[in-house]
Amino acid sequence: MISALMAITTALSVLSPSSSAQSAPAWCPTVAGHRVECGTESRPLVAGKPALGTIDVAYALIRRKDESKPARNTIVVNPGGPGGGAIESTKGYTKLTRSLAADHDLLLIDPRGTGQSGKLTCGLTGLALLTRPELRRAAARCAATLGPRAEGYTSAATADDIDAVRRRLGLDQIVLYGVSYGTYLMSIYAERHPETVRSVLFSGAYPVGFDPLGGPSARAVSLTLRRICERAAACDGDAVVADLRTVNARLRAEPRPMTVTVDGNPRALTLTESMLALVLTFPASDAVGSTPGKASLLGRMPARLHHAARGDFRPLVKEIGGVFKELAADQDDQALSTSVVCNDYARPWSVHAPLRERWRQFHRSVESARPAEFGTFSPRAFATSPLDGGDLCIAWPAKGTARPYTLTGKLPDVPTLVISGDLDSNTSDENGRRNAAQFPRARFLPVPNTGHIPELDATGCAKAIVTGFIRHERLGDTSCLRRIPPIKVKLVR
Repeated sequence: MISALMAITTALSVLSPSSSAQSAPAWCPTVAGHRVECGTESRPLVAGKPALGTIDVAYALIRRKDESKPARNTIVVNPGGPGGGAIESTKGYTKLTRSLAADHDLLLIDPRGTGQSGKLTCGLTGLALLTRPELRRAAARCAATLGPRAEGYTSAATADDIDAVRRRLGLDQIVLYGVSYGTYLMSIYAERHPETVRSVLFSGAYPVGFDPLGGPSARAVSLTLRRICERAAACDGDAVVADLRTVNARLRAEPRPMTVTVDGNPRALTLTESMLALVLTFPASDAVGSTPGKASLLGRMPARLHHAARGDFRPLVKEIGGVFKELAADQDDQALSTSVVCNDYARPWSVHAPLRERWRQFHRSVESARPAEFGTFSPRAFATSPLDGGDLCIAWPAKGTARPYTLTGKLPDVPTLVISGDLDSNTSDENGRRNAAQFPRARFLPVPNTGHIPELDATGCAKAIVTGFIRHERLGDTSCLRRIPPIKVKLVR
């Protein structure tokens, strides 16, 4: 996430959007050398249903340093999730866009249900320690807790909130900068409000109509293992992929028990093929390339798989246990994330079908999938691995909630750049290309030796490409990509 970037904070003067001398909200960020305008925009929770009330959407507009001239552009960001608040990521975004700060404004909007925009809760915490049936039941309980309010938490509603804030501030056209889920959200914004879009920059992208079973990510895992071995000359990529295939087969036949200690209490978990798929797709992709001299989780996996394929699962179990200990430490309520996923995302069943029929449709979809399209994983294991998809939403109610979003209009014909880390199995190259294909004038750029998100690369190359595109509205010099070093890979012995 961009919020993980190191950044700076100091005090500054704060004015309201009307430039009147009003006190700023306590949450309003301060950025050295900049005037910041903060406020909220009241929005209906569900359009056309006034009985469900309203929600206040919070924003912070960081003005350019030189206000003697009009802003060259206003950059509107979203840090992903779903569930990421933009205002809490002020430090990272101001550092990332520092080279644009003299003449560009930066607009941070907390999506409804996050941060200062009415943070949503439903008791949905500790997901990493739940079994798959427990996870599905927890999502269903969340829907019951939220009741008819659940319908208000969709990407379309958030996109319309962004436009309402844009109009409140008197902005004409804006630059859309989306990261991870932000690329999904901002694609929907671009469809709904195309005339307001000046240019588009997406990082770690996937299309609105993505594969609900996760095929592109499954294929990317094998491709990523081959790439890191070849580039680091530390292992044979084909051999590592063969090891992963062997390990998956053994876990299907005999899942391995493991213990994770959380807050001093041991918790029994089971290492399954689905759990391994989750780790190799999500945690193993995070921030790859940010510390190239240190073997990351991804860089350690070839050696762990090598030993497990030969019968010694202890190093792999220990590694996976450490990952889940970190995941379990995150006790944030996932109400907003689950609501958006279960309202908006594509799924392999009809939301109009009763639960029993949904299960039949899901099973048929999995059984008809071609195993070769899931790399070394079985389609069923991969489809039931993510904490934000697969069968998670199968019991999410149809009545009173939104429907999976489908692009039906034309996206704007504006300068568009989509970048992806070529070691990212979460938002893979393949999905990045599919996102770019949604736009008439998009360029797709893979960033070597980086994961999720490319701007975190230690050399600063991806960040320079991003800010250069925003300033000039075209893809500039990319020769620095050749200087991004391979990640360190633990030797396979």
